[in-house]
Amino acid sequence: MVTISVVKQVLDANDRIAQENRRLFDEKGIYVINLMSSPGAGKTSLVERTIEELRQRYKLAVIEGDIQDTYDAERVAALGIPVVQINTGGGCHIDANMVREAMADLPLDGVDLLIVENVGNLVCPAEFKVGENDKIMILSTPEGADKPSKYPLMFHESSVLLINKMDLMTHVSFDLTKARADALKCNPALAIFEVSCKTGNGLDGWFAWITEHIERFKTRTA
Repeated sequence: MVTISVVKQVLDANDRIAQENRRLFDEKGIYVINLMSSPGAGKTSLVERTIEELRQRYKLAVIEGDIQDTYDAERVAALGIPVVQINTGGGCHIDANMVREAMADLPLDGVDLLIVENVGNLVCPAEFKVGENDKIMILSTPEGADKPSKYPLMFHESSVLLINKMDLMTHVSFDLTKARADALKCNPALAIFEVSCKTGNGLDGWFAWITEHIERFKTRTA
């Protein structure tokens, strides 16, 4: 009971800061996504592809979360996009307070889309809000189709599921029908896109979805 009480206190405190972050983002007209997956599923590759597609239309910024190192942030910076690295030092997720502190190092004025790339983990990131509009999840085909059944909360909390590395389908044992069906059991409203960040196949659907939601948000906050 003590453990449950402490966890609830931590989540409640995080939610309060997340709400403060959200108010600031709304004031500045920034649409925010929280990008989650297990390690190696393709989060940074999706970030790069999304930047390349949207940069001519929108101003973007990125917060990168990792346990240590700056490799992913360097990849984003090489594209000329403002980026801040959060190293959790062993923590398995980014929380709202980390995002609040990172915002001080980003030029947020005029930003249309802020991408928060969370630490690779299928559990904790789903529990901790950071002030995002939507949680976005990537599942890669080498991981197996059992993940929606094993980690239902992340699928339940996400607005979008991108099934990545479809180019490897002939090389891995991945039951696409099962993965889709189990994910939709967790969240019937989940938008699912089958993509390859390596080849670019299937990404048009994701680009259309994110563009629609940015525009809808801009209209609501104008």
